[in-house]
Amino acid sequence: MDKSLLSIAIFMSFGLVFVCVNMLIGKALRPKLDNQEKGAIYECGEPTVGNSWVQFDLRFYIVALFYLIFDVEVALIYPWAVIFKDHAIPAVIAGLPFMLIIIIGYAYEWYSGSLDWVRHSVNDAYAVNRPALSVGPVEGALASMARRDPEALADEADQAAGH
Repeated sequence: MDKSLLSIAIFMSFGLVFVCVNMLIGKALRPKLDNQEKGAIYECGEPTVGNSWVQFDLRFYIVALFYLIFDVEVALIYPWAVIFKDHAIPAVIAGLPFMLIIIIGYAYEWYSGSLDWVRHSVNDAYAVNRPALSVGPVEGALASMARRDPEALADEADQAAGH
């Protein structure tokens, strides 16, 4: 057996034994005080209210997903910015497609209303946020691709039916 593999195996086994021994010592020495509060469900420091099987709003997951996407974007832009200082032209050529994709994605999410906590239909958002612009082919294409809020669609259907 190679010496480096043997040293790795010894190090790994020592680490595993160290963790297991300390866990067993902690289990043997800690007090065993079982009570109702200790067995209760703990959620962010707040006492639980109601059933734990509730349906969360999908917007929580969408916001988390957007955060991850733009967080990764920032992590990828930083090394590009460091290289930009020394090699400006090649860095712009390499980074421009990435930046354009991110900016187009951000504009689409902003236009579709996915970044708004209270979402409206695309037409309502268009009328409120962009009153001076006319609907052109680009805005029409974005509007046709945008996700629509089911509650706003139901409201539009009720208004169209005259309710």
